[in-house]
Parts: sequence; structure tokens; C-alpha cells
Amino acid sequence: MQFQQTLRKSYSFQGKGLHTGRTAHMTINPAPVNTGIRFIRTDLGPDAYVDALAENVSNTARSTTITGKVAAVATIEHLLSALTGMGVDNALVEIDNIEVPILDGSAKPYIDAIWKDGFETQDEPRKYVEIKETIEIRNEEKGSMVRIEPAEEFSYDIMVDFNSRVLGVQHALWNPEVVYAEEIGICRTFVFFHEIEFLFNNGLVKGGDVDNAIVIVEHPVSKEQVDKMAKLFNVPALSVREDGYLSNLTLRFSNECARHKLLDLIGDMRLAGGFLKAKITAEKSGHGINTKAARMVRESLNK
Repeated sequence: MQFQQTLRKSYSFQGKGLHTGRTAHMTINPAPVNTGIRFIRTDLGPDAYVDALAENVSNTARSTTITGKVAAVATIEHLLSALTGMGVDNALVEIDNIEVPILDGSAKPYIDAIWKDGFETQDEPRKYVEIKETIEIRNEEKGSMVRIEPAEEFSYDIMVDFNSRVLGVQHALWNPEVVYAEEIGICRTFVFFHEIEFLFNNGLVKGGDVDNAIVIVEHPVSKEQVDKMAKLFNVPALSVREDGYLSNLTLRFSNECARHKLLDLIGDMRLAGGFLKAKITAEKSGHGINTKAARMVRESLNK
């Protein structure tokens, strides 16, 4: 029998939000049994809390936002993924701004801080999320799909296809034989070079920089364009590598982008309310369809 787990102590992080650019101070604390993952906006008061559940999702544009009666918290997916991948059932997350810090663009900072200390086993059995029938949701316009099938143990299998000459079609898998902390959680978010200026002009990725995102150069670009990007990111110089990635960092895996989309999927599916005992298959999925699938799971349990 698997028992619930929480953290052994509190862990604090500070950084800017990917989209808002606002600096936030965040502390992840141990929590009693059956708490789940709860966020508290300390800048708004002790009653400004919101639970990480699919029915609280309010926005899925480039990240996942949840909103309660008083408070909203954005870009929660990396933290939820880390807590899920490390096996944390219960945690209380205090944050003094609207957006979770992006840190290095992956869940690695959480893993590096928490993993070494181990976890506190609690005196209640883990409450697995189990479904009786297959749930499938599709977006025909985007060609995306998420299917959740009953199973004795969890597995996540994702296919990523952006019709990209650089990425190609990529796959990634998480199951009990794959160590999340070493093979999934360390994979960083990514963005296409041609999207960046549009995103900046539309009030997004204000906190993006060359330390927290893989930049994919899909189309030929001039030196002037690359220099403009370096100026935008406030770094001395950038170049385009032969494999089509901007020279800001080195890939941790050849399919790091697919592994990051898997990281996102794990975080979004945690909104189903706990640890899924299911086979999850996703194709070209994003936060919108992921969180809708999590909500469908919640609705199926309430029937």
C-alpha cells in the first residue's frame, strides 16, 4: 500500500514570471493529509487561496492559470509536474504575486532543492484517481487528442508535431520505469524564434530570456534579426546553430522539447485531483486540451 507523502521542510524560490515578468517569492510547505496542492496568495491575505483542481482553471493561453474566489495563480504546470513526478500528495504553496517563477524553464530547480531531502510519509493511504471507462477528447482543428484509459499503473505517452523541420515528430514516455527527476523534470520550455516578437508585442513572455527557454529557429533569419533578439534578451551575442537551435543553451536530450511537453501534461493532469492510475496518450496536446481532459476525469468521478 502506498501512503500519502508531503515535504520534510519548506523550500523557497524567487524569480520572475515567464509572461508577466513580475518577481514573485514562493515557498512550498509541508501540508496535512488530504490537503492536495493548495496555493495561497500571501499578498492578498490568508483567505486568498485556490486549490489545484481542474474546475478552477480559468486560462490556458501559453500556460495554466487557476482562480478561486479571491485569488488567481498563473503558470502552475511546472510546479505541479514536479510535485507529481516526485510523489508529493500534499503541499501548501505560498506566493506573493500572480505568477509562479519560471526559474530555468523546467522543474529542475524544484527537484534539486527537494529531492535530496526525501519526503515525509503520512498516516493515510494515497487516494488514487481511477476511472472506469475510457475518456477521450479531441480538437479536430488543431489535430490534438488526449485519451485516458483505465489501467493498473500510470503511463504517459506523448507525440509532438509542430510541422517543424527542426523538431520533426518527437515522442516521450513516462511510466514507473522512467525516473522523472532525471529524464523528464529537467527538460526546459521552448519557443520558436519567429513567435518571440509577436509574443512580446502581445504582452506575453515578458520574463523570457536566454536562460529559461530553448529557442528554435525554424526559418532562415538574418544576422540583424539575431542581433535584435540578443538585444531583446539583453545578452552580448547570439547565433544560430547548424541544427536549428539558437546558441543560448545546449539540449539535455535530443527530444527535450517533447519531454517538456510531457512535463506540462503531467502537471496539467494533476488537476484531476491526485495521482492517476491510468494510461494517458496525447497527441499534439497543449494546456487547453490537457486541462479539459483533467476536468472530464473529475466529472466522471462525480457521476
